[in-house]
Amino acid sequence: MAPTTHLNSLQALDMAIREGSLQRAADRLGITPAAVGQRIRALEKFLDTDLILRGRSGLRPTPALEGALDDLQLAFAALDRVASSLEFQRTAEIHVIADPDWSDLWLLPRIGAFSAEHPNILFNINGEGDVPMRLGSADIFVDRDPDGPAAEGDELYRERFLPVGSPETAGRIANPFATKAADTSPQYLPVGRISDRDQTWRHSRKGSLEGFPLLHLQDRQTAPESPGWAQWLAEFKYERTSPERGVRYAHVRNALDGVKSNAGLLVCGLSFILDDLDAGQLSLPFPASECLIAQHPFRFRSRAGARTRPQVARFVAWLKAESALTRMRMDALTAA
Repeated sequence: MAPTTHLNSLQALDMAIREGSLQRAADRLGITPAAVGQRIRALEKFLDTDLILRGRSGLRPTPALEGALDDLQLAFAALDRVASSLEFQRTAEIHVIADPDWSDLWLLPRIGAFSAEHPNILFNINGEGDVPMRLGSADIFVDRDPDGPAAEGDELYRERFLPVGSPETAGRIANPFATKAADTSPQYLPVGRISDRDQTWRHSRKGSLEGFPLLHLQDRQTAPESPGWAQWLAEFKYERTSPERGVRYAHVRNALDGVKSNAGLLVCGLSFILDDLDAGQLSLPFPASECLIAQHPFRFRSRAGARTRPQVARFVAWLKAESALTRMRMDALTAA
């Protein structure tokens, strides 16, 4: 086993025991739960022994690991202290652990402008980027999980959730009986459903969701209290039967690809789609004021002492400014 893999596996093992689950260890390390499990299994294979047990109360060490557990945890605590005191590999690097959807759809599309202005500042975001992930704590944490690593941090903005569709799908909802200017033939194919009562075809009325496919996001621990169709339709009384049916996606970016290809409509965070709305790639089929406001805002927290570095201070100032702009854009859309 290569030394770097050896250290990575030990780090994954240490974090899994500390957090009690692969998911929470993955959140802390900025990698997937599968990657945490693979690193631990690689170490178990190398040592030819089991190291963790899975129970109702979470992960716990096997007898083979218990004897070395104190030394393992002391060793990584010491590495954290050394890295903090020496600022090892941190001079021009910023390491960020963030909500995966937020980093994919909000941070990464914007960070190119920051990097163009500050080309000497390098990033590692959720384990990937200009520089490899390092041992020790990240510099910046961003999420909206009330129990997450940024829970006590500064507020960035509060997400709003509302339906989004392709321009064509939104047009069908707004005017299902639109006609072509040239020959007054229907612009769209008819949309609706078979009536359960008399088995006849019922065309969708204006603003109705009947007959339109609905897309959903899978429940994930890393995306708490993200409302979907059931919650939105409970608040805004549009016509729709069986709102729980439809294709489910693991990530918002994949679901939005489905929306853009006319696969269906999605209840999505508004901050993730502002640029696509401006570019005409996505449309809002209903008034933007008909949105659900997240109970918990996106927050960020910096590692103790990290904000004293000028590179981190510049990034934090930029992060706050971009978040303020996002708030203003969402307020303008939803104010009607």
